[in-house]
Amino acid sequence: MNSLLRLSQLAGPAHMRALHSSASVWSKVPLSKFEPNAYLPYERLSQNVKIVKDRLKRPLTLSEKILYGHLDQPKTQDIERGISYLRLRPDRVAMQDATAQMAMLQFISSGLPKTAVPSTIHCDHLIEAQKGGAQDLARAKDINKEVFNFLATAGSKYGVGFWKPGSGIIHQIILENYAFPGLLLIGTDSHTPNGGGLGGLCIGVGGADAVDVMADIPWELKCPKVIGIKLTGKLNGWTSAKDVILKVADILTVKGGTGAIVEYYGPGVDSLSATGMGTICNMGAEIGATTSVFPYNESMYKYLEATGRKDIADEAKKYKDLLTADEGASYDQIIEINLDTLTPHVNGPFTPDLASPIDKLGDNAKKNGWPLDVKVSLIGSCTNSSYEDMTRAASIAKQALDKGLRAKTLFTITPGSEQVRATIERDGLSKIFADFGGMVLANACGPCIGQWDRQDVKKGEKNTIVTSYNRNFTGRNDANPATHGFVTSPDITTAMAISGRLDFNPLTDELTAADGSKFKLQPPSGLDLPPKGYDPGEDTFQAPSGKGEVDVAPTSDRLQLLSPFDKWDGKDLKDMKILIKVKGKCTTDHISAAGPWLKYRGHLDNISNNLFLTAVNAENGEMNKVKNQVTGEYGAVPATARKYKADGVRWVAIGDENYGEGSSREHAALEPRHLGGRAIIVKSFARIHETNLKKQGMLPLTFANPADYDKIDPSDDVSIVGLNSFAPGKPLTAVFKKTNGSKVEVTLNHTFNEQQIEWFKAGSALNRMKEVFAKSK
Repeated sequence: MNSLLRLSQLAGPAHMRALHSSASVWSKVPLSKFEPNAYLPYERLSQNVKIVKDRLKRPLTLSEKILYGHLDQPKTQDIERGISYLRLRPDRVAMQDATAQMAMLQFISSGLPKTAVPSTIHCDHLIEAQKGGAQDLARAKDINKEVFNFLATAGSKYGVGFWKPGSGIIHQIILENYAFPGLLLIGTDSHTPNGGGLGGLCIGVGGADAVDVMADIPWELKCPKVIGIKLTGKLNGWTSAKDVILKVADILTVKGGTGAIVEYYGPGVDSLSATGMGTICNMGAEIGATTSVFPYNESMYKYLEATGRKDIADEAKKYKDLLTADEGASYDQIIEINLDTLTPHVNGPFTPDLASPIDKLGDNAKKNGWPLDVKVSLIGSCTNSSYEDMTRAASIAKQALDKGLRAKTLFTITPGSEQVRATIERDGLSKIFADFGGMVLANACGPCIGQWDRQDVKKGEKNTIVTSYNRNFTGRNDANPATHGFVTSPDITTAMAISGRLDFNPLTDELTAADGSKFKLQPPSGLDLPPKGYDPGEDTFQAPSGKGEVDVAPTSDRLQLLSPFDKWDGKDLKDMKILIKVKGKCTTDHISAAGPWLKYRGHLDNISNNLFLTAVNAENGEMNKVKNQVTGEYGAVPATARKYKADGVRWVAIGDENYGEGSSREHAALEPRHLGGRAIIVKSFARIHETNLKKQGMLPLTFANPADYDKIDPSDDVSIVGLNSFAPGKPLTAVFKKTNGSKVEVTLNHTFNEQQIEWFKAGSALNRMKEVFAKSK
């Protein structure tokens, strides 16, 4: 039998539950109140970490302890940072509604009866911000009824907990209910690392990875390097936890964390709240990091206790040595940040690593021609929607109200969860925001992911928005490429709502009160945790029953059962066309746009009509206009790809640096494969996207010499040769045939291991899974 599965694994979830409840490897403290028969893994982690330390004979970082503690085979696993592939056993899986559709469709097609590990679905992406929380939620439930019903019934039948629309953003729900120190969680969203605020390794993946774990197959991850960030000093004044990660993004850039876990340590850690640490880990996705994590500390204990998990807090405290780095542990890179001297930052526009300290922002804006009038100020999102964030922002809004002022800009507030919404309403914060002129949106992602029916400016109109979100790529929030999006803390966002200006510095600048007097805003004040405790609000959780039917109508334009991709025919890929040569930044938003396209996330053929819509064609500098190299006609990218597919013409795409950064959405890999693509050839990849391409049977390849990118013409025919001897560490060769008959040979590198090569040969990882299960019967 293939090493991908052991015979014992085929016993399925019942076997795994028995294993997980074994006193020899698991404690008797439940993982959560929703899963009373699944237990904390500290004893097993301790055993595995001891095995690995005895083998490596060196101190371990915290992230190494958690990762290696979850190894499938700790006694034999090859462990070398940046080189070996780890086979891991995550504790749980979390999926948001947009990515859960494809993940559950893939799981259903696997033929398995039930998920093998605790798993949840969270409805947060399909709610568009328009008129306010209650109205928007009701509208979303109606418009997305078919999809929500599919997710609820599929979750119930296959053992997946279902958090209904209105429950909150996936990452806040995980933090409130499921995250714990030492956790290894994979989630189908790039901001899954938010759980690092409670000392867990929470890693964003594509849906196919989630299916592997739910099917009880060891999950593969290239052994990450570890970047250590030492925090000294203490946050003060206007500086917040958000400014830590904004500064880190400035230092490391959007690709500086690729292939690495960012691990925070040092005396400054103790000045941060658990939700503040979550903010920092959350936005670590913007530097390309595998994930980020903080060591166990008192703030985590207090948050666990406040969210009804004192038993977990007490158990974690017993294992504090396991949940912190060993003295003398080695990091691949160390960055030191002094919180005493850190100042508020505002990052943007168009990229989250373009940082401006608050005292330099005005000059930078004027020098670069960024619009100074702020049109909309938006606080909340999965990055900054905690009780602490809301109390700090409200303290600033209250100062304005006391001086007879309200927000000059449009002002929106997105609570991270129903629990946060109910608590800030009970404690009077929602009233302060309403009096200030704010609109409280639904407990959902909303404008942060482009789910925003914005009406105050026309598309193409140059304007500025300021948010406490995490991502600000071109058109990200409102589909307007002329919108200049800046990310900062909720505190600075609220202050700019009062002034209405991007060049306003609340540390030094005065405002004019309603009576004409001048005043300066005082630094924000907030509370880590609500003194009266959290108000849980409405119960929005549906436990799985293990029963029911899941129907997908053949005529649905929202959901579509999957057909297997074709297997590799055993031959080199000859005479392929170049669909597009992309110039510059190409995120997963460029490859598969979100916003209005989210409604098709469960229908592969329909969502494929958004392929490469906003990627810039290097040939003409235009978006969504490429030449059909067979007919000579210009057309939209998806239509051209469909024409190639219909005519039996295979194609490749050419890309630049850090291709596929941003969201974890696997549709950016599924769509090219569905429309006939076979390879993506770029200077470098973002981690999640490269894996997603492999999972779908595509060839993600990189130029051995990045300068070879400039040798490629969109009119070239492309052949990839050497596939008969395709092997780990062995480069492939691409032959680019010019229109004049000349040829250019280019060496292409890859990161495939032996198992991943089997995915390519089978046509996809899912195809390979089915082959293995078929052989085992």
